[in-house]
Amino acid sequence: MSAHIYDTPEVQDFLRLASGLDQSGGNPRTKQIVHRILSDLFKTIEDLEITSDEYWAGVAYLNRLGASSEAGLLSPGLGFDRFLDMRMDAEDKAQGVQNGTPRTIEGPLYVAGAPVAQGYARLDDGSDKEGQPLIMHGVVRGADGKPLAGAKVEVWHANTKGFYSHFDPTGEQQPFNMRRTIITDAQGQYKFQSIVPKGYGCPPDGPTQGLLNELGRHGNRPAHIHFFVTADGHRKLTTQINIDGDPLVFDDFAYATREGLVPPLVERTDAQSMQAQGLSEPFAEIVFDITLSALVNGVDNQIVDRPRLAA
Repeated sequence: MSAHIYDTPEVQDFLRLASGLDQSGGNPRTKQIVHRILSDLFKTIEDLEITSDEYWAGVAYLNRLGASSEAGLLSPGLGFDRFLDMRMDAEDKAQGVQNGTPRTIEGPLYVAGAPVAQGYARLDDGSDKEGQPLIMHGVVRGADGKPLAGAKVEVWHANTKGFYSHFDPTGEQQPFNMRRTIITDAQGQYKFQSIVPKGYGCPPDGPTQGLLNELGRHGNRPAHIHFFVTADGHRKLTTQINIDGDPLVFDDFAYATREGLVPPLVERTDAQSMQAQGLSEPFAEIVFDITLSALVNGVDNQIVDRPRLAA
């Protein structure tokens, strides 16, 4: 039988010592968080009888995760990002906040500074010859249901290889390919032309997929398109849509799929539709209207401060 020492005064005093609770300096909030994490991990080691070999394998894994810059990928894969959204949903419900378009996770591949366009933008640069043309458009509405002129719609997505500009290991994409900021017109409308993206998977030899393998899980995402939407007097919306018809729409390893975020994809093959969009070939069309929520007591309590790439 293993010794159980977690609840002894010696271990509890040691936890307070290791967390700096006996020191006047430092950050009280950091101390509180570290004390809780250490306490939970100490208890886990004891309850599950974690061996020294298993513990040091975990340390080696964290080193590999950091060296591969995959912490932001593992986070949604283990459900942390979705859990944070679930908490925000619960907080909104408790405060009686009415949400329009559902929030969902941001993901790790946003880049600040995308070119700004008024009303309409071409996202792709035409270099991905495998891409099916896509026309996507909609109306941004405020909490009162009225169209919002001047709202900012930031949009970004992957190419047909599942790679994002600025993160593409092939080096094929130019900066800000398939990334734009669109300002809605007087009727609250936004519109863009791009290509239908493809989903992607975690690097097969990376630490994230390695852990998912141990859990018996895949590490693939359906094709999707990301959005940040902001407007005066409203909370920032972080969301993404999944591409209708993708076989993984409801089997996303990052748990980002939500009801209301899988708008229909309509294939347009008739000459009239193509001519109306200035295209000479069939295209896919997605209509996605967006409704923002009002500030809470004058504050946007949805803004998340996290490290992001800027270019």
